[in-house]
Amino acid sequence: MLLLFPLLLLLFLLLLLLLLPLPLARLRQQRSPGPGLSWLACLQHRVAWGALCWAAAWQRRRLEQSTLRAGQSQQQALRWCLQGAPGPRRPLRGSTDMSAFRTHLPLTKASQTQEEESGEQLLPPASKQHRGKASLQATLLGLAALNKAHPEVLVPGGTACLTPTSPWPSPLPWPWRVPSPGSTPGAKDPGALLLEALRSPGLRALEAGTAVELLDVFSGLGANGEELAEALAAGGPGAPLPWRAAELREALEQGPRGLALRLWPQLQVVVTLDAGGQAEAVAALRALWCRGLAFFSPAYAASGGVVGLNLWPEQPGGLYLLPPGAPLIELLPVREGGQEEAATTVLLAEAQKGEEYELVLTDHTSLTRCRLGDVVRVVGAYNQCPVVRFIRRLSQTLSVRGEDISEDMFSEALGRAVGQWPGATLLDHSCVESSILDSSGGSAPHYEVFVALRGLRNLSEENRDKLDHCLQEAYPRYKSLRFRGSVGPARVQLVGPEAFRELRAALAASPSSPFPPEMPRVLRHRRLAQLLQRRVLS
Repeated sequence: MLLLFPLLLLLFLLLLLLLLPLPLARLRQQRSPGPGLSWLACLQHRVAWGALCWAAAWQRRRLEQSTLRAGQSQQQALRWCLQGAPGPRRPLRGSTDMSAFRTHLPLTKASQTQEEESGEQLLPPASKQHRGKASLQATLLGLAALNKAHPEVLVPGGTACLTPTSPWPSPLPWPWRVPSPGSTPGAKDPGALLLEALRSPGLRALEAGTAVELLDVFSGLGANGEELAEALAAGGPGAPLPWRAAELREALEQGPRGLALRLWPQLQVVVTLDAGGQAEAVAALRALWCRGLAFFSPAYAASGGVVGLNLWPEQPGGLYLLPPGAPLIELLPVREGGQEEAATTVLLAEAQKGEEYELVLTDHTSLTRCRLGDVVRVVGAYNQCPVVRFIRRLSQTLSVRGEDISEDMFSEALGRAVGQWPGATLLDHSCVESSILDSSGGSAPHYEVFVALRGLRNLSEENRDKLDHCLQEAYPRYKSLRFRGSVGPARVQLVGPEAFRELRAALAASPSSPFPPEMPRVLRHRRLAQLLQRRVLS
């Protein structure tokens, strides 16, 4: 624990030294325009990258040691949580026994924590652990993994972030993101970020806070393409680039498929932070705008906290190591029929391959053993710690008659249905139980499903019915309820992509909104459901 402070101090001093010459570097670039980088920028990159590589190697050694002694590491994490807890919330004075900890601190669901601390909120409260040692570790190890998989990406000026938020859990002023002449430091407007990225045709990596945010950027690119081209031609920011404006217009005329590689021919990878509800956005980006590119997430964030590290960028589908340090992670076995309430949590070293578990997180601020609702499946091991794949969120389960259709099962059925709609690509979706919208109209309760599509502007009744058929094929209990008439057919409604952008803006405006913003696939609040309902096209 004490060894962390010298590392942080060293990193701070190095980055401070590197940041001091930035005004001079910007001035030199403005006086000497050209494709090449100044000697100061190159020196800055080499020194900073060397420091970060050293820090990443140090973090990797610490990770090796902690995962080899997972039980001892988790005991230290428990001690850290108990020592940091405020006095009134510390029931185990002088004791760090795991059994006593479990006995005195019962499991609490995220929804319960909301009600106790701040009343009804839209989303689970954000974990304070997002900005801390875990996020720094995830960033440094993620950089090392990305450099190993794509060694040509992390060069000066080789990356651009298209969203105000960064995919790196602990953002740093990266030495390979050299400010361009005329750019505004700390710019937060997505349009300005996209325009600056378009001025650099040699980009090798695109970054975005999450995949759904990047989807919003590319979805709006077609509508704002002419405005962006005019800005490039006029020289905002920087010198006029009429040739680049012509390239943008030509690329947009060829449609969305493969657009990113047409705009940036050297592009190799897209970096986003993984969180709940991102799979649909990643699939849409892969199929259309970012076709042919690799995707990488340095970590998995659940309810605002970093809980999984990605050490294998070459593995598809996202594999994450659950680290044994703080915050303390426990695993609650998921049983058939909802028997997990009576189950006892296990520690990381006790996880069994092939089993599914719900994550339980304890931090030192509230000292609450909070069930996050995120379910993982153990697919392997790294020393004594599990390697997992995130499967679903329990909060996103659909149930109007006790049928309990899980998030992953519904998404799979919806994907099969969309595959039967000619020319359609699914961009976004959300579901609402009919009781929330009072839309049953005397009929049996059912699901209202809002979808945003590319390539299909209208849905026939035959196409709408295919989702209900796919749900019946995938889930026998739902089929039985449909046969008895206890549940009505799922109703599919088509909305535009802008409807989901408005939904995400409403979610981000909530004081309880975590980062990254987990995309809800089941809406529980009428106000949010009505927001989509007002945007129905077909």
